[in-house]
Amino acid sequence: MSLLARLAPHLPYIRRYARALTGDQTTGDHYVRVALEALAAGELTLDADLSPRVALYRVFHAIWLSSGAQLEARRDDASHAGDDAAQRLMRIAPRSRQAFLLTALEGFTPTEAAQILDCDFGEVERLIADAQAEIDAELATEVLIIEDEPVIAADIEALVRELGHEVTDIAATRGEALEAVARRTPGLVLADIQLADGSSGIDAVKDILGRMDVPVIFITAFPERLLTGERPEPTFLITKPFQPETVKAAIGQALFFHPRRTAKAA
Repeated sequence: MSLLARLAPHLPYIRRYARALTGDQTTGDHYVRVALEALAAGELTLDADLSPRVALYRVFHAIWLSSGAQLEARRDDASHAGDDAAQRLMRIAPRSRQAFLLTALEGFTPTEAAQILDCDFGEVERLIADAQAEIDAELATEVLIIEDEPVIAADIEALVRELGHEVTDIAATRGEALEAVARRTPGLVLADIQLADGSSGIDAVKDILGRMDVPVIFITAFPERLLTGERPEPTFLITKPFQPETVKAAIGQALFFHPRRTAKAA
């Protein structure tokens, strides 16, 4: 199989990554092009011990380092003014930004991110934690928890507060959830599917999204009920029993990549 054929499926994703990393499409595409030219000319090669996608991203980072790590283009024009996530990314330290994007945006495991960044697993975990801390500090918001099990609700509430967010309400039914958002607009919703009175967290979230645009994370023992292709799409889906760090990471990612809410309900 030719080099182009091996890499073609991964090119849209590395362009996405390069654009997010640099904050600018032209700059990002330039570095991807330089990496591909270096591969085509034999100046760099794909590591045969790695998957083609991991190896490609590793080459990209080799080019980045050889250029003096000058991927810090900042744009203040109208095309970027409304892109909250891009602006927030530019405020995260470059090395932490890479580790965060590789795992949160590109879906690499920390082990794969370490291979790409040519560092050890512990450093990647530290870099991700540093990025997460910056995100949590900047994006503190009000959270609505929709969960009918008191013990689980208390565990989730503790995690949310640990990240610096405020829990505005804990709703055990669809009706309570709608009453909660009528009282106060949340910046994030954490929702179970099966609720106390037999009502559905999915329906509650549909009702909420019909009124406002807010990021949603489903935490459920029944993930198959969300795999229908219907709205709300489970962009963030955590299966019970959950790991605390998984919930924390999902909260950071959901808030980071969702357009920032500019006004609170009265």
